[in-house]
Amino acid sequence: MNRSLKIILVTFFSFGVYFILDELYFATLRTWLNQTINQIGISHLITYVIMGTPLFIGTILLHGRTKLFDSLGLNGSPLEGFVFALICTLPMFIGFAFLFDFNADISLNRIVLAVIAAGFFEELYFRGFLFGMLFRFSRLGYILSVLVGALLFGSVHIYQGSEFNQIVGIFMVTFMGGILFAWVYSEWNYNLWVPIFLHMLMNLSWELFSVSTNALGGSYSNIFRGITIALVIILTLRYKRKKGKALEVNKSTLIIKPKA
Repeated sequence: MNRSLKIILVTFFSFGVYFILDELYFATLRTWLNQTINQIGISHLITYVIMGTPLFIGTILLHGRTKLFDSLGLNGSPLEGFVFALICTLPMFIGFAFLFDFNADISLNRIVLAVIAAGFFEELYFRGFLFGMLFRFSRLGYILSVLVGALLFGSVHIYQGSEFNQIVGIFMVTFMGGILFAWVYSEWNYNLWVPIFLHMLMNLSWELFSVSTNALGGSYSNIFRGITIALVIILTLRYKRKKGKALEVNKSTLIIKPKA
């Protein structure tokens, strides 16, 4: 079987199994674990790891056990990812501190669930695995590789909305977020820590202050989120120029990548 086709089939099958198991059993397993150990944050993290088993197996089948971390983008520099993400998200932290009250209800468990777990595992599973396996290792171009993951990423967040316009807005924000995080992952030499920390810190700024109860936010919050996004794009382009490297996402890699 053609190597590229094998990667595509194994990736979609593994992610499909993960997604179905996650939808059916995540809440049940987390509840059972929490009743056993009486710690919701730890239960949430363990459940995420267990649910990701099909993705880890798929990665090992495609690249071998010794290349598991590298294939998922985890061998890059965490420090590089954190510094870049911190610089980019400073406008959100500073702007929100002036505009909104500090969230007095924030807790360690909330940070674990909404910041650490969401930022790490959503990037690992949606970008590191689903997008990364397709765009990095197969001949599928950026658009075809990112589309399914971004659609699913948007769809899993619509529970936050209660009205049609709100649901559509939440979907579009998270859909575009999935596209942005995938692009950042590609252009930072497939260092998954870059989108991981970017995702975590954006979520943290949202949680630390009383910005909104969902991902959509309001006009003022989106002004500062927009500044952060602009910084992400500008600094990434400068990083590529400084390194003297061509963009991974370009005309020749949008749909189908040319044979090596």
